[in-house]
Amino acid sequence: MILVLKLAFKSLWNRRFASILTIASISLSVALLLGVERVRLGARSGFTNTISQTDLIVGARGAAVPLLLSTVFHIGNATNSIPYAAYAAIKARPEVAWTIPLSLGDSHKGFRVIGTTEDFYRHYHYRRDLQPRLTLGHTPQALFDVVIGSAVAAALGYHLGDRVTLAHGVGEVSFHNHGDKPFSICGVLAATGTPIDRSLFISLEGAEAIHADWGDGAPPLPGRGTLAAELIAHPPKVDEVTAFFVATKARGETLALQRQINETQSVALTAIIPGVTLNELWDLLVYAENALRLVSTAVVFVGLLGMLVSLYNSLNERRREMAILRAIGAGPGLIFSLMIFESGLLTLVGAASGACLVYLLLAVGQPVVEAQLGLFIPLQVPSLAEAGYFVAVLGFGVILGAIPAWRAYRSSLCDGLTMRL
Repeated sequence: MILVLKLAFKSLWNRRFASILTIASISLSVALLLGVERVRLGARSGFTNTISQTDLIVGARGAAVPLLLSTVFHIGNATNSIPYAAYAAIKARPEVAWTIPLSLGDSHKGFRVIGTTEDFYRHYHYRRDLQPRLTLGHTPQALFDVVIGSAVAAALGYHLGDRVTLAHGVGEVSFHNHGDKPFSICGVLAATGTPIDRSLFISLEGAEAIHADWGDGAPPLPGRGTLAAELIAHPPKVDEVTAFFVATKARGETLALQRQINETQSVALTAIIPGVTLNELWDLLVYAENALRLVSTAVVFVGLLGMLVSLYNSLNERRREMAILRAIGAGPGLIFSLMIFESGLLTLVGAASGACLVYLLLAVGQPVVEAQLGLFIPLQVPSLAEAGYFVAVLGFGVILGAIPAWRAYRSSLCDGLTMRL
């Protein structure tokens, strides 16, 4: 076997240009296949780890997935608001350990603005036991203080003390800016690899203040709104919140509390369990995941077909080589094994280099992806699925290599030595 392996290596080295091209083709194909799987797993892990130690998310009556997307991932819009009295009633229940209220609906240059309380900095967790922490400044203390995420600070070049104007609505373009009530940056959060990085955080009272005098979703007429100085002197009362996170004192109380909230008659509320709703979200995305797998698998198949074509076409150039090997005593089995080993070596080197390329790109591109997209893709030991893909590629490469090997096996000594005019 060692002899056959040496012969296969020397044969490939003798045709190194074609071999390198074949390896590169297989490498890129495998890199795409494993890259799609790594990004898929990373995306699932990143989404799952965005919120931890939160038992329920409560919002106005509506579908579960939109509530999860709007409150945790800052995607889409919330349906309606919740009276503050309803939130306070649930917060006061004996089985509730803590709550984090949220006021949504505003933005700043495409970044979401979140109104909340000090409970967010005390109780919010991500990646199991990590919490948001400030690298500079402090949490909002004055009415018009704002804390910004790391991605906001990096993208817009903001520093402590800078003044920012918030906009009504969550689109890239807003038809109304709260220019008469600017906020001052009081703190900058450390990078988390979650949507927190791309958000701005103000107090609930601050969120209420910028909408003072609004009626039926419309701003007051120019010059008729309450001045910022008056609001600072007399902070507004919080009348409503968009949603809130809940943690119970005992996990066994979560389902009972969820049922009671969903059955509340006085206020139409929806309480969801984040993990359960995430599974519903993945069920919706499974078709897209399968489509990506199918495309990447097809690319790998094309790469292996390229190897087959390369080996098969080289047989015409190697007829005399095969004949000489037969003449010095090599049997048909050795010729067959030689071709199998060649295809196996090409596939192994190509697949291994493709896997290395994926992890190299992840190591280099991880900070960029996290900063630009807020998606943290961890560098982990290959999963069972990735190992299965690697083994399948090797096996399929060897199987395809049996086609030119069979032709070489059947080539006769006479055919190899005969000169054709």
